[in-house]
Amino acid sequence: MVTMKEIANKAGVSVSTVSLVLNNRDEGRVKSEIASNVRTIAKQLGYRANPLASSLRTGRTRILGFISEEVATTPYAGGIILGAQSAASQLGYMLITVSTDGKASENEEIAALKRYGTDGFLYAKMSNRVTKAPKSLRGTPLVLVDATDEEGLIPSVEPDEFRIGYDATRRLIDAGCERIAYVGCSELMIAQEGRLAGYRKALEDAGRTFDERLVVNVLNNGPALEAVRGLFDAEHPDGFFCFNDARAWYVYECAARRGLTVGRDISVVGVDNHRVFAETLSPMLTTIELPHFEMGYWAAAKLISLIEDRSLHDLELPETTAAMPPFDAVGSAKIHCTLIEKESVR
Repeated sequence: MVTMKEIANKAGVSVSTVSLVLNNRDEGRVKSEIASNVRTIAKQLGYRANPLASSLRTGRTRILGFISEEVATTPYAGGIILGAQSAASQLGYMLITVSTDGKASENEEIAALKRYGTDGFLYAKMSNRVTKAPKSLRGTPLVLVDATDEEGLIPSVEPDEFRIGYDATRRLIDAGCERIAYVGCSELMIAQEGRLAGYRKALEDAGRTFDERLVVNVLNNGPALEAVRGLFDAEHPDGFFCFNDARAWYVYECAARRGLTVGRDISVVGVDNHRVFAETLSPMLTTIELPHFEMGYWAAAKLISLIEDRSLHDLELPETTAAMPPFDAVGSAKIHCTLIEKESVR
């Protein structure tokens, strides 16, 4: 096992200097070139921190708790958890994930994690929403994932819903579509409100007039298909921005029944980059990918910065589809999602 003394001898510095660097307490205390050299040597020698010794010295367990409400059972959970785990591992922490199904279960899981001495918590929701964190988490380092604190006091991260609607509509405008419809969601959600607002703003910026007859808000199954059929027959859109990839399926279905070819006669943009739809719809659906990995990574890294009271300006970020917002963002950090070009826009 490589020791700090070995690293100190090779770097030509004191053991205390190595300790400051490897415990991320070097900022303002150790010259940047010396700190960089110590980290390089530690990596070359294969140094691994001793978690038990570190926890005894700092009073921290280096454990993060990930509390989710149904997130672990959704198709997108893997990306969020993988992102959080990636950041935690990179910064020397372990992530424990639990899924809850109600307030009683939630309080029990939080109490159990606290008994382990968890240093901080990530609190995730199934879809972007305004939420109130449990009282039992107040006073501990906490970051919300895919959610916004109703009081605006807790750091959080979410997709930029307005930019999703704006970018999708702008892509259809740039493709030459003249009558652009929005197939939205009839549930009251932050995503619906933001995406509809982005759609309207993109039309406005292009000198177009918003026409409410080109908007249908639906849930699923038969009624949704009927609403999209009515939209086709009454308004004859040549471009469709869909709230998500699932709703894009109704557009594909209606187009096929009318002898229209997606990507030639009409253009369609979805949201999610959902694997099932992305791999089965033909032609493949141009879509905006939600930043699940990015949200998980940002939230865990932000949480660790709160726990350790340090900047993350020198953190080496992984390659991601969407750019990470700054870690010093105040309030809710919004991620500008990426449009994935495929075959459904002419």
